[in-house]
Amino acid sequence: MADYPVSFEVEPQTTERNRMTVAFRLILAIPHMLLVGGPGFGIGVGGDRTGALGTVAGVLAVINWFIIVFTGRANEGILSLQQYYLRWRARALAYEALLRDEYPPFGDGDYPVSADFPAVVEDRNRWTVGFRFLLVIPQAIALLFVLIAWGVTALIGWFAVLFTGRYPDGLWQFGQGVMRWTLRVEVYILLLRDEYPPFSLK
Repeated sequence: MADYPVSFEVEPQTTERNRMTVAFRLILAIPHMLLVGGPGFGIGVGGDRTGALGTVAGVLAVINWFIIVFTGRANEGILSLQQYYLRWRARALAYEALLRDEYPPFGDGDYPVSADFPAVVEDRNRWTVGFRFLLVIPQAIALLFVLIAWGVTALIGWFAVLFTGRYPDGLWQFGQGVMRWTLRVEVYILLLRDEYPPFSLK
């Protein structure tokens, strides 16, 4: 949704793909996966999904949960580290999900991905933060099915690139939408914002 304050846009790359790096993408992406996780519903599913930095961001979210519930204000330093993690994760996901072929930077750096994760410090909604773990359940259930569908389409896209050098546009757009939805839910779980994320790929 255009009016939702969290965005994720990848510069399209559906033709003239690098078949060699696509063929070995899972191996090439391991360093990033260890640090910021792989495709999927990262936060709250385990270190294999979040990576080392994501695990730290998750632990800090628990600390920030107490801070917000008792003061109505988030800790700015915690939010900054979580934003850093999400920016890095957004670039890594574009690579891991076969949306781009360029190897992503470790940390912040130039990459053909536009990702914005604005955080709110003051005037937080203590009620929605207090019950965040319950409020996110419908999103987690919906994303589970969406990610299963994405896994199937990503496999089809992988074979398409290997045999034709081209990622079918519709499948590429679906992959970008799934990663966008996932990141928005992670922003919500990490307590950067209080607005409920849309059930949407756009």
